[in-house]
Amino acid sequence: MKAVRCKDWGPIDSLVIEDLPDLVPGAGEVVVDVKAAGVNFPDVLTVQGKYQVRPPLPFTPGNEFAGTVRAVGEGVSGFAPGQPVIGFTRTGAFAEQAVAPAEALMPMPPGMDFDTAAAITLTYGTSHHAVVDRAALQPGETMLVLGAAGGVGLAAIEIGKAIGARVIAAASSDEKLAVCRAHGADVLVNYEKEDLREALKAATGGRGPDVIYDPVGGPYSEPALRSIAWRGRHLVVGFAAGEIPKLPWNLMLLKGASVVGVFWGDFVRKEPQANLAAMRQMLGWMAEGKLKPLVSRRYRLEETAQALNDMADRKVTGKVVVCP
Repeated sequence: MKAVRCKDWGPIDSLVIEDLPDLVPGAGEVVVDVKAAGVNFPDVLTVQGKYQVRPPLPFTPGNEFAGTVRAVGEGVSGFAPGQPVIGFTRTGAFAEQAVAPAEALMPMPPGMDFDTAAAITLTYGTSHHAVVDRAALQPGETMLVLGAAGGVGLAAIEIGKAIGARVIAAASSDEKLAVCRAHGADVLVNYEKEDLREALKAATGGRGPDVIYDPVGGPYSEPALRSIAWRGRHLVVGFAAGEIPKLPWNLMLLKGASVVGVFWGDFVRKEPQANLAAMRQMLGWMAEGKLKPLVSRRYRLEETAQALNDMADRKVTGKVVVCP
């Protein structure tokens, strides 16, 4: 089978394609023929050696995929060869085959295509964990989503609207904001053209957002936090801007606010049943048409480096997938 390989930390363009032996499942594992693999910003950081967890070298990057079961290991029940499944694994998705523990897989819902199935695990899982679990967003509250046109941003918009909240989408271009509007955003803010604090003041009547969904970091975190409502919750989801902000702690004191960390990967590993319950709720919302994952581009396996570079350069709207 062919697989993308990272042999050393550094430039994305150093990734190579190699022929490897077919995978064999161990006890409790399932091997899947990958039809599509989701591309995420943590994949960029992992290849560069900048992510919180460094897998042993060499490794195959990619951690969410959809495909058909190829083989099951000893002790596995509920999965059979040929069955369409959605999977999540720490590494290994950018390949023709992937292996994962059976508990990291779920059957694909009838009627769902492989591209969509590969695009929901990490982005929607992260956003549900952030918005529903960590922030406890309530109907009628207001949520600001920074970097709103990205994969996790669009997911957060849709989840916020499914809950019954008012959503302010902030992004860097009018084109991206048009996509946010199509996915349900109530208010649009172009933070390349507008003063973020003034825009939030106008959008909330001076009260500020109850929840800030922040996968961007960099220069936008502090003005967003300064605008937060009393008892607001600022969700630290990631740092797509490349800079980890140094926030003044007095802001949390003055606003009675909380800064809340969001690490979906460890949530999945430490609270798997809670994650499965979240996925079931989201699949129900999808069936109702409340969640509509946007897959904006497909890349061949040989184009994986380009997909990751596009992600690093913030050229991606919604989700993109690699299709071996």
